Amino acid sequence: MAYDVVVIGSGPGGYVCAIKAAQLGLKVAVVEKRETFGGTCLNIGCIPSKALLHASEMFAEAGHSFDTLGVEVQPKLNLKKMMAHKDTTVSANVNGVAFLFKKNKIDAFRGTGKVLGAGKVSVTGEDGKSQEIEAKNIVIATGSEVAGIPGVAVDIDEKVIVSSTGALSLAKVPQTLIVVGGGVIGLELGSVWARLGAKVTVVEFLDSILGGMDGEVAKQFQRLLSKQGFEFKLGSKVTAVAKGKKGASVTFEPVKGGAAETIEADVVLVATGRRAYADALGLKEAGVEVDERGRVKTDGHLQTNVPGIWAIGDVVAGPMLAHKAEDEGVAVAERIAGQAGHVNYDVIPSVVYTSPEVASVGKTEEELKKAGVDYKAGKFPFTANGRARAMLHTDGFVKILADKKTDKVLGVHILGFGAGEMIHEAAVLMEFGGSSEDLARTCHAHPTMSEAVKEAALATFFKPIHI
Repeated sequence: MAYDVVVIGSGPGGYVCAIKAAQLGLKVAVVEKRETFGGTCLNIGCIPSKALLHASEMFAEAGHSFDTLGVEVQPKLNLKKMMAHKDTTVSANVNGVAFLFKKNKIDAFRGTGKVLGAGKVSVTGEDGKSQEIEAKNIVIATGSEVAGIPGVAVDIDEKVIVSSTGALSLAKVPQTLIVVGGGVIGLELGSVWARLGAKVTVVEFLDSILGGMDGEVAKQFQRLLSKQGFEFKLGSKVTAVAKGKKGASVTFEPVKGGAAETIEADVVLVATGRRAYADALGLKEAGVEVDERGRVKTDGHLQTNVPGIWAIGDVVAGPMLAHKAEDEGVAVAERIAGQAGHVNYDVIPSVVYTSPEVASVGKTEEELKKAGVDYKAGKFPFTANGRARAMLHTDGFVKILADKKTDKVLGVHILGFGAGEMIHEAAVLMEFGGSSEDLARTCHAHPTMSEAVKEAALATFFKPIHI
């Protein structure tokens, strides 16, 4: 049978692309090597980590905040039950994707997909047997894999030295945990185990955490994490990670030069980023071009140099975010169906799901300064927000950056409780080219955390009311 579209990979980009294509009347098939759909995100990434983040936050609040609110309890950790909650959450999500495939009459092929050329995909099952599928269009949505530490051989056993996968399934809370990498994944998973009782040390190559995030936000966020017990070794280049009799050790030296240092911990989490999963796709033989980082090269409409072969998500350039992949999946499906699919890369929100959360959309101050853009900034702290005080969540602030002449909002950065939910009004505003005055004059319900966003907008175009 020939398909209109064959999607290789069923992560957020792949499954959304497949469903959208089917909704547009195309005959669709999906190739997936896992037993369950959903890719890294649903199985061993976004979804399970959020389940553990929320559960560990509840545990921490019960032990620290409840007493102030007049709720007297003595929380007891049941890690087995917490992990069961994570597994139930994952199961519900992956089963939901399977249901949607069935509902939209999408055929699924189990096995490893390989591009044979324009219009042809092979699928090899676990038994080693292969079959060929014909398709008018092929969408590569194979995602990414753990990158490891550049220039350092690391034996990841997922028990003592772990990747993000192993960090989601530790059998017990480690007394000490070293996180190699101060990015989103390392800080999220590090915060889970820190809240459950681990002493966490973060070793980061750069001089700040959350590289690429707004500098002021990153600095204040680091201070908040330090208050929570995190220790940071910044500007440090890791030269070795080794197993020991009791746990593992990490050796690192100052990036700017100096003596090496070795620290030990029960568990070491290697969280130094991810790389495109494209090596096993047969792209070279199929004539599909890749860039110097192994990512699939695409044009402005996500089509490769081979007509009829497209690529989306982590396997192409851009931020490795599930929602970016989803938007690309929709755009490609629309393009294949003859519509004008498009992704606005200037308005893709990013969230760090720690406590408090960090959320941003658009440009940072550093980016605007580098580009020579004349901008103005408005800020408002959650310490001056009534709802935040009532909930004991006064850490952080909202910052809005707007063009000095036109007042068009260029970037919004939020550090605080629920930042990941609040960022979307900024995204909608920016999608429509709105100004800080537009946002400031939009009525916000009282009392809400979102009023801080309005106040930051007031501070940007004139003056805030409540500070």
